[in-house]
Amino acid sequence: MEVLLESLSDVFQINTLIFILIGVASGVAIGVLPGLTATMGVALLLPITFGMEPLSGILLLIGIYFGAVYGGSITAILLNTPGTPASAATAIDGYAMTQKGQAQKAITVATLSTALGGIISVVILILLAPRIAGFALNFSAPETFALALFGISIISSLTGKSFSKGIVAGLIGLLIATIGLDPIGGTQRFTFNNANLTQGLNLIPIMIGLFAAAEAFRSVETLFSKTNIKVVIEKSKLKWNEFKGLINTILRSAGIGTFVGMIPGTGADITAFIAYNEAKRFSKDKSNFGKGELKGVSAPEAANSSLTGGAMIPMLTLGIPGDAVTAILLGALVVQGLQPGPMLFEQDGVLVYGLFIGMLIANIVVLLLGIYGARMFTKILLVPKAVLVPFILMLCTVGSFSLNNNYFDVMVMLVAGIIGYFMLKNDFPASPLILGLILGPIMESNFRRALIMSQGDFSVFLTRPITLVLLILAFITLFSPLLIKITKKYRKASTKA
Repeated sequence: MEVLLESLSDVFQINTLIFILIGVASGVAIGVLPGLTATMGVALLLPITFGMEPLSGILLLIGIYFGAVYGGSITAILLNTPGTPASAATAIDGYAMTQKGQAQKAITVATLSTALGGIISVVILILLAPRIAGFALNFSAPETFALALFGISIISSLTGKSFSKGIVAGLIGLLIATIGLDPIGGTQRFTFNNANLTQGLNLIPIMIGLFAAAEAFRSVETLFSKTNIKVVIEKSKLKWNEFKGLINTILRSAGIGTFVGMIPGTGADITAFIAYNEAKRFSKDKSNFGKGELKGVSAPEAANSSLTGGAMIPMLTLGIPGDAVTAILLGALVVQGLQPGPMLFEQDGVLVYGLFIGMLIANIVVLLLGIYGARMFTKILLVPKAVLVPFILMLCTVGSFSLNNNYFDVMVMLVAGIIGYFMLKNDFPASPLILGLILGPIMESNFRRALIMSQGDFSVFLTRPITLVLLILAFITLFSPLLIKITKKYRKASTKA
């Protein structure tokens, strides 16, 4: 109890609270800008914390982390421009709601889901951190491969109108993911002796092109027409009954995000799409997904934010970062003279519980910023297209270039934008391509590592319980929509006969 009281007094000092607020606000600004990820934001501001008190410095970085995860959803919803890779899933239904004139409602749902998902994950972190982290150690190459395959199987729920077009888009994503160095042997694949392709194509420029640039190119068609997106602010507020219907989705997605987050090497990209798929699977009316379904916005946002708490579990308890951001936070702790691991709870209990309390406050700050800023965010839709389209293309260019200060990334973004434009015109969904690009390298490298572990014995995927369960779920998820369609056609044919 003394440790808890001391932690509370440390966190509720005015300077610590100000640093949390600055961190969250900065993170939201970073998340909104295409090309700037939470990892980049935390890495850029890491040196600032070296001269600060450990608690204030780490909470500043955590605030940036939480804010950036949330910020990516704002442009995803309003402009179909995911600020971060994790918010690509949010754009599917979020932008559809904006086109219906429900932008404020979509942002409100995203805000509530983000805050609640983050709070749930922190509570789980506080209560179950050591036990959950121990379970995460059971995940080696076979389990991670099965998890990635399960993520790939979600393509079947992102196919839109045509199952075949979605599968084709997903396969193209997997093919693009093979460009670069072989993950095991180190040999070059499809690089055509171009040094820029040695490390493969960067995900961020492709994502910016497929979503943001493609949408901007399509907007050029109606640039000077009088037809604009209908914006209804006053009448698009979230009702209590609508929120009540999202509670189960938020709880389920928060559980998924926390679980996936604690597995080292995974990320919010996988989590968001898994949560979206599960929301669709449990929904009574699946037809509304992709057309502006509230659960389609709530699920990925709750999962994204809960991953933050989940990723902190192995980092604090075992000294193993759950994702790229927690790897930087691990370095920040070490620089402050702290050693993450089991002894951290014993030797620096005041700091640990201070971080837990600070994480809860950071999620509350996200909630307040989002709720009170929702109407202000939607004002961007009132900007004329003649101004907005060039501004979006400028952000796309700056965001792509800023990754590596390389014009090649800008070219990749433009090519992806042109391809994305023709995909939009021909009803090819972009999400399966992005999913294939994200999960392809994870799946391939862990598949081959698993075979090296088993000396080429494929039974390693069937003899490990966690792997087997995930593989079964993957095959059920992939083929169930197709089987349902075939069954419906057969029933219709038999009824007519």
